[in-house]
Amino acid sequence: MPSPRLRPLLGALALLLAAPLATILPARAQMTQEQAFQRGRAVNLARMRGEVLNGGLGVYRPALCMYERSGGDCLVRADADGFLFRFYGGAPGWAQLGLPPTVETEILVAPDGRSVLSVVYNGPPRAQPGL
Repeated sequence: MPSPRLRPLLGALALLLAAPLATILPARAQMTQEQAFQRGRAVNLARMRGEVLNGGLGVYRPALCMYERSGGDCLVRADADGFLFRFYGGAPGWAQLGLPPTVETEILVAPDGRSVLSVVYNGPPRAQPGL
């Protein structure tokens, strides 16, 4: 048992060590393998629908987040109603050149990731993204 004079120091040391550990272990539910697969399928489907809606890859490229398996910042919501993606796009190279997007697309995909439920919006950007 430590001496009474060391107890405050040991308590402070425990607090210092506990703070970094709290950031390592997030308090959120883990995604199952099936849910991750459904999300990946949903983002691919939404991206491809956006490409078709906007003239194909020869004239249009979606935001880079639509190439992330999870949908990145383009995934607005994932719940029992499905996956809602909102993403910008433009001419090939727009993002790499730092140009503003010319199109905003919002698509709702079924919870299983197999079908597009609706194209909520596809048109000029309603607001400029923080690029």
